[in-house]
Amino acid sequence: MKKTQPNPDQVRELLYQALETEQGGIKIYQAALKCAINDDLRDEWQEYLEQTRTHEKVLLNVFEQLGLDPKQRPPGREVVGHIGASLVAAIELARKSASAEAAQLVAAECVVLAETKDHANWELIGQLVENAQADQLDVLKQAFEAVETDEDHHLYHTKGWSRELWIQALGLPAVLPPPEELKQVETAIGAARAEQARGRML
Repeated sequence: MKKTQPNPDQVRELLYQALETEQGGIKIYQAALKCAINDDLRDEWQEYLEQTRTHEKVLLNVFEQLGLDPKQRPPGREVVGHIGASLVAAIELARKSASAEAAQLVAAECVVLAETKDHANWELIGQLVENAQADQLDVLKQAFEAVETDEDHHLYHTKGWSRELWIQALGLPAVLPPPEELKQVETAIGAARAEQARGRML
């Protein structure tokens, strides 16, 4: 497929949303960690928090190389920031008003929502790197390669944690840590296979 010139305004929009997602993700993990009562989950979230801080630094480097102001807040970034703050507020509300188990579950769901957006951002950056032609894409390619594996891991593993914590809350046999964790899943296909295999792991 012939590579095409990307829309520069939308490239900037994506980058600002991606930066806001990572910065909001740091706050979401900090809030979620206060709700973690499962030791394995706490360790997992602590690792993801540190990786998210690294992802923020990767994007700040991209902004510097592309001459973008990381403090600028276009409308799309404001929306992403509002959603992130709402997820933090939801976690804090659950921690204050629900049982420890329920708060942990709410935190897990909020992490999944945040990581879904985060993963989508980096998928789109990957699309740019693969299908577009522009001077700035070498910078984005380096960033994508530095972050992609972490983002796959975060999304598929957090979805597994959320599912298994819900199953446990329902009073059904759960696999904890989840199959995605035990099988070190890094792809959508791997995640699907891990979920299918959970019955054999009970």
